[in-house]
Amino acid sequence: MSPALERTWTVLRAVMAALIVAAIVRQLAASIGSAVEYGRDVGTVIMNFFSFFTILSNAASAVVLAGAVVWFVTRGRHTAGAGDREPHVLAVALVSVTTYMVITGIVYNLLLRGVELPQGSEPVPWSNEVLHVVAPLFLFADAFVAVRRRPLAWRETVWVLLFPVVWVVYTLVRGPLVTDPTIGPGYWYPYPFLDPNNPDLVPPGYAGVAVYVVGIAAAIIVVAYGVVWVGRRRSSAASRTSAAG
Repeated sequence: MSPALERTWTVLRAVMAALIVAAIVRQLAASIGSAVEYGRDVGTVIMNFFSFFTILSNAASAVVLAGAVVWFVTRGRHTAGAGDREPHVLAVALVSVTTYMVITGIVYNLLLRGVELPQGSEPVPWSNEVLHVVAPLFLFADAFVAVRRRPLAWRETVWVLLFPVVWVVYTLVRGPLVTDPTIGPGYWYPYPFLDPNNPDLVPPGYAGVAVYVVGIAAAIIVVAYGVVWVGRRRSSAASRTSAAG
């Protein structure tokens, strides 16, 4: 990638990070406004908001993209050559958030788009599309065109699983302890497929939840390996080009 294209993509990364933050803030403001309007507990609504995998993945993506921009501006743009790769920790973080965002886009558009929500909890349309479509597509593209991606060992995909595992445990432990502020039952889960009380689960109860968790975990592993494969392939191509030059 030429220096001009590197700078252009870095600017796009900064714009996307800002857009993600704006979308999260706008949706949070709408959620708090609805809570006040309908007399719901605002603290619970805020905690629930930041318990969605989508919100956490997007927030992490904004932080990592911003970190990539800072690295490029402070160091990356002052170095040149195929051997000048992003820091290892940044490479792992980018593979992780790219995987989470691709999974977010797939799960939302296959399982959750069109699911009826309780009154007063409707998403902000533009924010919803940014968080579930635009940002996932950008992170997917980032794996193919971003500046100087560092190739990672296959074993490092294990780091990608860390956050989803912690989040699932947190969700299943917290779920029975929270009262849904929108409809009032003695539990709350961010997604229908994680709710053991959901009558549509097959098999019912926690067995049905386990089926979805295992399926999504498998998808995460596949996507993570795919992202790492892209990085390794791009690195090999860059090395060959540098050697030929």
